[in-house]
Amino acid sequence: MAIAIKLDDLLHDRRMTLTELADRIGMALANLSILKTGKARAIRFSTLDAICEALSCQPGDILRFESSKQNASDRQRRANEAQAGPAERESNKEILK
Repeated sequence: MAIAIKLDDLLHDRRMTLTELADRIGMALANLSILKTGKARAIRFSTLDAICEALSCQPGDILRFESSKQNASDRQRRANEAQAGPAERESNKEILK
C-alpha cells in the first residue's frame, strides 16, 4: 500500500501506549493495533480526527505516502530475505549495521 502509518513513532514521541490512546479515543485496542501495524485498508475521518486530537498532531504526522517503486523494492528485499538461509540473514544484518 502506498500510505504508511507512523502511529508508532508518534506514540513513542508522546510517551503514550497504544492502550492509553485506545482509552482516550474510545476505540477497541485490537482495531487500533490493526491501524498501527499498517494492516488497515481504510480509516474514517472521525477516527483520524480523534487520534489527532488525542496526540495533538496533524494527519500528516500519522500518514505518509510511499511511492510504489519504494514499495516494490521493499517487497523484493523481504522476499529475498525470506529465501535466504539463517547464516546469510545474519551476514546481511552485519552489513546493514
